[in-house]
Amino acid sequence: MAISSLQAPAQWRSVDVLSDVHLQPSDPETFSAWRRTLEKTAADAVFLLGDIFEVWVGDDAAEPGSFEAECAAVLRNTAARRPVFFQHGNRDFLVGEAFLRDHGVGLLQDPCRLRFGDRIWLLSHGDALCTDDLPYMAFREQTRAPDWQAAFLARPLATRRAIAQEMRRQSESLQQADTVHADVDATAARRWLQAADASALVHGHTHRPGEHALEDGLQRIVLSDWDLHATPPRAQVLELTRTGEYRRRALA
Repeated sequence: MAISSLQAPAQWRSVDVLSDVHLQPSDPETFSAWRRTLEKTAADAVFLLGDIFEVWVGDDAAEPGSFEAECAAVLRNTAARRPVFFQHGNRDFLVGEAFLRDHGVGLLQDPCRLRFGDRIWLLSHGDALCTDDLPYMAFREQTRAPDWQAAFLARPLATRRAIAQEMRRQSESLQQADTVHADVDATAARRWLQAADASALVHGHTHRPGEHALEDGLQRIVLSDWDLHATPPRAQVLELTRTGEYRRRALA
């Protein structure tokens, strides 16, 4: 497996990592919290590891006056002050490289090896490691195919929005039914870490924030999802430091 690499500049002291914010126009509180986080962070760089958007049906959705355009403005303004990197998730895999480049945001391959000071971190959205979720893995393979993406993006914007709305409805129905979703496969995670010569995998996707010890001193660190309407509210940023330490910073 080819693993891309990123070398942190010597002047970086800390970086912020977050995922699964699920930005959507029906949740202005989460959008405001995300915007404040990116505006006020003292980190030297920000890493967005997928599912930042609840859905992204194409870059043309960021038309003037749209919610997507508001999100794009936050990205552009943040990237003007510090490096911002974006990794595709299972909900926003259609964010285009040209769109990111135009807003000053770097695209990270999944997974990406980050050498930062005293430690090597492996960054991933995490969905590719949920190998026991066979229906999702089939869906993932289909939707990552260039032909499928080209055909979907060729549809009218209104049609794409309607398809996305129906997919969200189905997802909410599964959540209300308390369906148990597959977690990251530990063996696959170890293989990735060993291939990258990294000591810790940082990922999102599962909405199960926590730390997991793997064999041979390896570690899996799961990012928080964001839900300001939960009880208690959830919204965390993971701060990585040059000395190889990390801490969770709760925003809610």
